[in-house]
Amino acid sequence: MRFITVVLLSRGRLVRNGSRAAWFFSGALLLGAALAQDASSQEGDQPVYLDPSQPVEKRTQDLISRLTLEEKATLLNHDGPDVERLGIRSDKWNQCLHGVCWDRPTTMFPVSIAMAATWNPDRLHEVANAISDEARAIYNLWQQQPGIAAQHKGLIYRAPVINISRNPYWGRIDECYGEDPFLTGRLCVAYVQGLQGNDPKYLKLVSTLKHYAVNNVEKDRQKLSAKVSERMLHEYWLPHFRDGVVEGGAQSVMASYNAINGVPSNINPLLLTEILKRQWGFEGFVVSDLGGVNSMVKGHLKGQMSYEAAVAQSLQAGCDFSDDEYMKFIPAAVRQGLLPEDRLNDALRRVLRDRIRLGEFDPPALVPYSRIAPSVMCSPEHRALALETAREAMVLLKNQDHFLPLDKTKLKRIAVIGPHAAMFTPGAYSGQADRPVNPLQGLKNRAGPGVEILYDKGCGIAPRSNKRSDGATSTQEAASEESAMIKAAAETARQAEAAIVFAGTTEAIETEGRDRASLALPGRQEELIEAVEAANPKTVVVLLNAGPLTIPWAKEHVPAILEAWWNGVEGGDAIADVIFGDYNPAGRLPLTVYASESQVPPQDEYDITKGFTYMYIQGQPLFAFGHGLSYTEFTYGKLELSDQRITAQGQVTAAIDITNSGQREGDEVVQLYVHEVEPCVKRPAEELRGFQRIHLMAGETRKVTFAVRGEKLAFYDESIHAFRVNPGPFQILVGAASDDIRSKAELEVIPK
Repeated sequence: MRFITVVLLSRGRLVRNGSRAAWFFSGALLLGAALAQDASSQEGDQPVYLDPSQPVEKRTQDLISRLTLEEKATLLNHDGPDVERLGIRSDKWNQCLHGVCWDRPTTMFPVSIAMAATWNPDRLHEVANAISDEARAIYNLWQQQPGIAAQHKGLIYRAPVINISRNPYWGRIDECYGEDPFLTGRLCVAYVQGLQGNDPKYLKLVSTLKHYAVNNVEKDRQKLSAKVSERMLHEYWLPHFRDGVVEGGAQSVMASYNAINGVPSNINPLLLTEILKRQWGFEGFVVSDLGGVNSMVKGHLKGQMSYEAAVAQSLQAGCDFSDDEYMKFIPAAVRQGLLPEDRLNDALRRVLRDRIRLGEFDPPALVPYSRIAPSVMCSPEHRALALETAREAMVLLKNQDHFLPLDKTKLKRIAVIGPHAAMFTPGAYSGQADRPVNPLQGLKNRAGPGVEILYDKGCGIAPRSNKRSDGATSTQEAASEESAMIKAAAETARQAEAAIVFAGTTEAIETEGRDRASLALPGRQEELIEAVEAANPKTVVVLLNAGPLTIPWAKEHVPAILEAWWNGVEGGDAIADVIFGDYNPAGRLPLTVYASESQVPPQDEYDITKGFTYMYIQGQPLFAFGHGLSYTEFTYGKLELSDQRITAQGQVTAAIDITNSGQREGDEVVQLYVHEVEPCVKRPAEELRGFQRIHLMAGETRKVTFAVRGEKLAFYDESIHAFRVNPGPFQILVGAASDDIRSKAELEVIPK
């Protein structure tokens, strides 16, 4: 018999197997694991699932073979109790959309839509790597100090959100990467790989793609059914999920609340098994959204389905991991013959294999990520990365007569106005902000001692109301008070050489569970902008929001508009860097800003050919997808193709020279679009198929190349239930935005 040393550490136990020097930190639970290991040791060897030298599949099968039916059910509850007999701790999952959720500060980066505006997958990979460093550091902290009074979370993380913002009113646009599947797919791959790491054996985290699929309406989201054609499903709603799974290697996918064509995602075998697992070869696990089973029993199929049936149908359709309902009703579903145990074991295999690959059962010395120290959290390096990401996300929407940047050496007084000036908006699914810099503070930080900053709030973001002593609300009194505030703000602007108005939305306006009612600026913010501009025509408008804002008056009358988003803890400094010219903006819109709400089809229309996005918009947008200005100028040469003809299976190279013809260095985002000239079905006016963000010094020229593959010219043909390329002419277009094409060439697709 081998001896096991059990050392008490505060509330936990540190267990050491004397022969293998394997260390496991899982609190008191590991006494059970030690006893299981000791029992096997009497037979001369260690349990296979605890042996790091064994293949992961063999370890997984060994662990499953040791489980009772009730334990199997418990391990498929993502927030269930620990399985003490085998020393398996409940993962408890976590969120990290733009920073790790924890009970103390972590580095908060810009929200996802802001990171998408960088059009820089390398930057997103860098951010995701920093976030996963902090996630691992937290995990390592409580592993090494089991009794520490800190939130104990595991290594399965629910990010990124890759639903696309077909619906501009959607309340969760801050969480996504915009309206285009190609852009979303490129950013998704970068983010997933940053979270999961590149070690050949161990996962850093498990990344969860959500919400699969056709999810971007909040009202009645737990019972609505999206009516989607087969073509739109495959062309628009699924390509980015495929990228995240096939290329990114995401290990988890979350089933959305909504139904598609009457079938709830949680029990949709076409989505979860046929497409995801069979066609795409997904080897990870599917998890329901919170309350996914309940959303069928009490929502989609209220009164028509028992919990046992809902659990069984979810697993049979391909949903591997869920809530308490799995733990409570799986045993009964198996015993009643509703759920085959081999399907139950397949779900367990998918979940437990990833937990083994995370290194949960291995000595920390073997897991490279176990050496990440808590000092990385809110480190100066991560803070600097947050600043650089925020800078890259800034989109200069308008800059009439080179109004920006402001020369702070020539200014004595600047008026800083607006409800967002002294406010910080964090955005969803991040942690606690560490010393966030709001816009007012950022301008003070960067302006220098020679510039006086005048501040006036001007108005609120939402309509105000006052409570009288009797508890009643006086709308008239509130409106009168806000009118006085707007008037005072205009007077403040009149006293300055330049005015900057910070306007936008907050999480009270657009958030999970709530779609926006309007695309206009909420409250009386537009009135405030008009009053300030009338008092001082040298006015800049800075927008802090997530979804698109339809602001035609400001576009026509204000000399400069900057889209700053909800931009993380360094957002205020980043804004000031752009305003004063210490950073040359190059962000690009990852969505369309519609000219009017009448341009937008109904929210329950899921066919984007009816007028959604830059691909099918009817009329001109206020600001186009891909739009963004710079403080310098870029000249595009002639687009050259390596061949004028291609088969559907072929590939050509598109090359173009880009020159910084201005007076200062800066970034340009070179965008490649395709257009089928003679389509047999309605095709996009332009469709993004490549982009590169490049940095050029003044006067520098660089050749930018793109690989154009025949398969990326395809459309989904419902008659054959597959993608195909229509022979004939295609335009290859390169430019600075979807409405700013600088050069084009024609490519002919020929039969093989």
